[in-house]
Amino acid sequence: MGLVYCRGCASQINASSSSCPNCGAVQGSDRPEGLPISNKNNLVALLLCFFLGILGVHRFYVGRVGSGIVQLLTLGLLGIWTLIDFIVILFGSFRDADNRRLSW
Repeated sequence: MGLVYCRGCASQINASSSSCPNCGAVQGSDRPEGLPISNKNNLVALLLCFFLGILGVHRFYVGRVGSGIVQLLTLGLLGIWTLIDFIVILFGSFRDADNRRLSW
């Protein structure tokens, strides 16, 4: 199976785990699939955003083609949108096209 985020400490755990090995939080059956993790890497997205962010390359990387085109045409809204994306990626909250968190 895949990896999910623990509901107690947000660390990555096996999707079939009934409790977190790190914090002991019970995962429960009310969220059968958990929070899936993308196969795209946060570090890659962060580096793409830092070096090519105004072109929206990091958004193309995670499959968000529509917003990547808008960033490309507006130069990342003159860098503001790029800066916001950089901060969001840095804190690990950036999501891919399927609304999954990126893995580290």
